[in-house]
Amino acid sequence: MAKDKSAALQIETFADHHVITQANPLRKVLRRVAEKDLDDPVARAEKALAGLSGEFKNWMAIEADRLTAAHAAILRHGFTDATREELFRAAHDIKGDAATFGFPSAGAAAESLCRIIEHAPNLDEVPSDLIAHHINAIQAIVRERTRLDTVSVASELSRKLRGVADEYLAHANRDRPEHLDAILAPSIAPAD
Repeated sequence: MAKDKSAALQIETFADHHVITQANPLRKVLRRVAEKDLDDPVARAEKALAGLSGEFKNWMAIEADRLTAAHAAILRHGFTDATREELFRAAHDIKGDAATFGFPSAGAAAESLCRIIEHAPNLDEVPSDLIAHHINAIQAIVRERTRLDTVSVASELSRKLRGVADEYLAHANRDRPEHLDAILAPSIAPAD
């Protein structure tokens, strides 16, 4: 049965205009809550995040596997626009998600890999070991994160990778001074 829409509208007529007001159907489903009964939205969000935290390791493992698959495609097909983009996206997603998921050192290593992809003049000339070491480090950090003694090792590994990557990029871009400022930008600091 169709609703009577004319009953839901109120029309007020004035000398130079009309005001048409439609009834708010949400009033039936909303409830008023006294201010003293309101909870802290930040606390509610933290509680929801804590409820999801058990899934974080799995999600990060999926992201790390995606990075490994992107690297495998490069090893098979070389650097193409598609393989470069997928490697960058996978590393960039890890860089963005790592701190939230509890893997800031993996984020730092992923940031270093992103910088190589962005700033290397020719990715085919980047030592394959440099890329492989970044990917292996991210995999190891994600896999071994549950052991307390790995936190400082992961942070140090990420710092060393960044140093080697910056050294390579500075050398590779020595004839491109417009890239040197971006290469010398500070890294995100792992807070494991």
